[in-house]
Amino acid sequence: MGKQVSVRNIQNPVLPGFHPDPSILRVGGDYYIATSTFEWFPGVRVHHSTDLVDWTPLGGALNEKRLLDLTGTGDSNGVWAPSLSYAHGEFHLLYSDVATFAGGYWDPQNFLVTGPTPTGPWSDPVVLHGRGFDASLFHDDDGTTWMLSMVADWRPGRNRFAGISIQQYDRSARALVGPEQMIFTGTSAAVTEAPNLYRKDGWYYLVTAEGGTSWAHQVTVARSSHLLGPYLADPAGPLLTSAGHPKLTLQKAGHGSLVETPGGQWYLAHLVGRPYSPLGRCVLGRESAIQEVTWTADGWPRIAEGIPAETVAAPRDSAVGSETPAPSSEQVEDDDFDGDRLGVNWSTLRRPATLDWVSLTERPSHLRIHGGFSPMGRHRPSLVARRVVAQDCTFEATMEFKPRNYRQLAGITAYYNTRNWYYLHVTADDDGTPVLDLLACDNGRVAVVPGVRVPVPSPGPVRLRLRFEGPSLTFAYAFPGAPWQPAGPVLDATTLSDEYAAHEIDGEPAAWGFTGAFTGLWVQDLGREGAYADFDRASYRAAPEQ
Repeated sequence: MGKQVSVRNIQNPVLPGFHPDPSILRVGGDYYIATSTFEWFPGVRVHHSTDLVDWTPLGGALNEKRLLDLTGTGDSNGVWAPSLSYAHGEFHLLYSDVATFAGGYWDPQNFLVTGPTPTGPWSDPVVLHGRGFDASLFHDDDGTTWMLSMVADWRPGRNRFAGISIQQYDRSARALVGPEQMIFTGTSAAVTEAPNLYRKDGWYYLVTAEGGTSWAHQVTVARSSHLLGPYLADPAGPLLTSAGHPKLTLQKAGHGSLVETPGGQWYLAHLVGRPYSPLGRCVLGRESAIQEVTWTADGWPRIAEGIPAETVAAPRDSAVGSETPAPSSEQVEDDDFDGDRLGVNWSTLRRPATLDWVSLTERPSHLRIHGGFSPMGRHRPSLVARRVVAQDCTFEATMEFKPRNYRQLAGITAYYNTRNWYYLHVTADDDGTPVLDLLACDNGRVAVVPGVRVPVPSPGPVRLRLRFEGPSLTFAYAFPGAPWQPAGPVLDATTLSDEYAAHEIDGEPAAWGFTGAFTGLWVQDLGREGAYADFDRASYRAAPEQ
């Protein structure tokens, strides 16, 4: 009897954890999704699939300062909403590097690079404009290329999201040419951003995000028979939204991009969030999901009920064997640091993993991290971390570290941004005795968690562990030859969320939250005295979704 063949379902979110603003692309039989990375290196995370069901991380596309300089970048600034496209034999990666969001200013710079694969190697970047963010490229059937973006208006009393503009891009000159033209000012949902343009059956379809990135988020579609408009919004309302459905598991549905399969089916990749309580905090950040799209007789795209579904039929041409797939490397991973480079699931904060502070060769089969600036610093942090991709998960590391004073610290962290984190670490007491302790930072206020501090026996490695169990977070440690011991009380994991990080003063954002929780390996050398820590092993285990 032959192997049973079936069509598996897409299980949402397809990219769990911090993977927002998906730009989906098909080239032949290969699908790619590029997502935002904000202050994290490598910039622009890319995943690959052949069936829209199983996605393999390819790592980050922008892995050197030549392509992206995040030195000093603020929390939730940096790389916003990349656009990955393919035309004329090469991949085009357009990305916004946003410097601020204070007082109505964003200071965005929109860079374009091109290369032979979706992860490079890339050409030197060119800045196309700084008028707004969420830029994308549209490659028309006549061979022309056009750049779209939202238009930012900083003037007090004006609409900060003024609309969507378009301008032609000259590939040979690598520059914008001709006039900028406003083609869409949005609907009453407002906050019009994230434009993507498609051509189908004689129509140009403009897909945008509206309503802001939280509970009122939505995907809006407008169309025109002419590239430059006018564009008429779908009279049926948004293509997709979670607004008004607080019991849905997938909230914040919005910021979408379309893709057509080889068999002529259409799908929408979009972001979602999964709060731990109705309209509560989303520790995993904004994630990526996929919905099936059908078309009405009069040419408008539709998603069933207009809301995000957790289970979606995969394309008809993606029939696969019925075997249960192995857990992805983002769900389960053991790293013994035996390779010559960091694995694709590791990210570094605000600077690339260069040999001056990260080494896999100074001590073979170990990751050596040279200490950086303080946990509040934004210029030279030494944090090697990975996304938290499940509500229940465990992260464990084995570390050797010989601190000489209290200015030297190393350990593991549950991290959101510079103002919200937990840190189980080894440091030195005033008399030089190594001690283990736990710090918590809540909205920028750093405190020692009482009852944890304990001397560290020498010699031998220390094992450190943290565990997320929904809204609860616990730490533990084990010295050589001894069992695991709890380190402190049960902590509030929900402080590591977009909702907790965001603050407004008089209607203006004083702090924002666009990322998601990370866990990782952190080392400080506050006195610049040559401190480093060696990590022999790090493992991540995500519990199966219920």
